[in-house]
Amino acid sequence: MAARSLTPIDPAQFAQVRERVTRIEAAARGADGHTSLNDAVWRDLDAAAPDSAGFFSHDFAYAHVARSDTFSPRHWAVGVTIRPDARDSAVRRALLAAAVDHIARHGGGRAVYWVLGADDRIDRELTALGWRADRDLYEMRVALPLRVERMPWPDRFTVRTFEPGRDDAAWLEVNNRAFANHAEQGGWIEETLQRRLHEDWFDPSIFLLAFDASGLAGFNWMKIYDPEGRGVLGEIFVIGVDPRAQGTGLGRALAVSGLDAVHERGVKTGSLFVAAESTAAVGLYRSLGFDVHRADRAYEYEVPAA
Repeated sequence: MAARSLTPIDPAQFAQVRERVTRIEAAARGADGHTSLNDAVWRDLDAAAPDSAGFFSHDFAYAHVARSDTFSPRHWAVGVTIRPDARDSAVRRALLAAAVDHIARHGGGRAVYWVLGADDRIDRELTALGWRADRDLYEMRVALPLRVERMPWPDRFTVRTFEPGRDDAAWLEVNNRAFANHAEQGGWIEETLQRRLHEDWFDPSIFLLAFDASGLAGFNWMKIYDPEGRGVLGEIFVIGVDPRAQGTGLGRALAVSGLDAVHERGVKTGSLFVAAESTAAVGLYRSLGFDVHRADRAYEYEVPAA
């Protein structure tokens, strides 16, 4: 497919084309059993940055490119969704070429393309196009309620729920220490947090904070949603422990308490995303009964400025 057959979409048009993107994504999700576009794409479609862009290949494929709203360091995020009846390498190649060209014309930089449910075929295809496989992310799931012994909270900590406006600054500070140099979760700023706090799914009553004498020591931000149209999940959206409180058992206590909280609301399946190379974290979640449900992969491309 020639790149000239693509239709570029600027941010002013995002609201008009959102339903069109949704239809393509629904067809892809129906075939794959999972989404192709991650949350960052939908956030940008709803509240676009001025240098974002979209590209349609007729009504069967779509690519989205936007700057990340995290700074660890900042990068360009690329997402692609293709209907199952239009999946050939030429379509993906044309969409990615258009995304790379857009990035080059806007100063270049590191592009990150997350493939949800990556496989060997995609790996070969993207490697041939110059994209480098950088890291894997496991989606892990567990049946609720957890079948593990409930341990008492470590004595030094007290727990309450997040209060928007009161806890924002402390949470940002601890999050950025806990995830220093993490490509997606580190380097958050107030704007990054506020965009998440205004998501439709946000519920402060299942956002747990743990404090000790020195202040905020850890947190478990839970999320209840239905990402695949096949059943509600209680996701550990992000869980973190300040480096000064690591090794105290706080992470396990926060994980169990958050999962218990969503189960009390009728949720039957818990989920989370964890870096595949984080063997300690994967081991913790396996000890709680989690198994790997899907593996996602980030591919990177250093785009020179045009």
